[in-house]
Amino acid sequence: MHAQFDAALAHAPVLAAKTTDWDTVLPKIGPAVTETLQMVLVTMVLAGIFGLIIGTLLYTTRSGSILANRPVNALLNFVVNLIRPIPFVILLAALSPVMLQTIGTSIGIKAGIFAMVVAATFAISRIVEQNLVSIDPGVIEAARAMGASKLRIMFSVMLPEALGPLILGYTFIVIGVVDMSAMAGAVGGGGIGDFAIRYGYQRFDWNVTLVAIIIIVILVQLVQLVGNLLARKIMRR
Repeated sequence: MHAQFDAALAHAPVLAAKTTDWDTVLPKIGPAVTETLQMVLVTMVLAGIFGLIIGTLLYTTRSGSILANRPVNALLNFVVNLIRPIPFVILLAALSPVMLQTIGTSIGIKAGIFAMVVAATFAISRIVEQNLVSIDPGVIEAARAMGASKLRIMFSVMLPEALGPLILGYTFIVIGVVDMSAMAGAVGGGGIGDFAIRYGYQRFDWNVTLVAIIIIVILVQLVQLVGNLLARKIMRR
């Protein structure tokens, strides 16, 4: 058995080192980066809003909170816990029927953004809830004692108090969304992921793959730097 395996291995084709066709590859980098930034921006705007709403409701509908409602809180927790743990690649496949019914396609940039918004929304909602939980209850009680309305407490007390940590949380999600945009390349979602798969992986060109990795790392570093600076500035006030 071992002898047969060794013989087969000896006759297996060896991949030769591939020469990168930079004349073809370089013009593709700019549009790929633009598509990635577009996907991340649209996802963060939509998921940022939806996630903030759901996360705030998760906190405010808790027992003893300003909008305490146990059934609503239980339902929200169930939905978040149902969607959030699903790996993004599997979520892409699972959402295909929904995408076909809503946006008319399950491939391409639109499909990638759709799945990214769903995944990021529930991730953001849990981060929002966790940061709101850390607020000193005395601050909220003081606002209630002064006769502030529930909406005023939410927008003038709770969210401003948690703003610094929320920015750090959103920064973490932006980095995750950049990673998701790369995985969206598996369904032809465009961006750096599609670029790396099409011109790197499928052509066995590791130079292209390395370029894609460097671009992703630079984007992540820039996002983290900006997020840290904003959070530090707000928390010093």
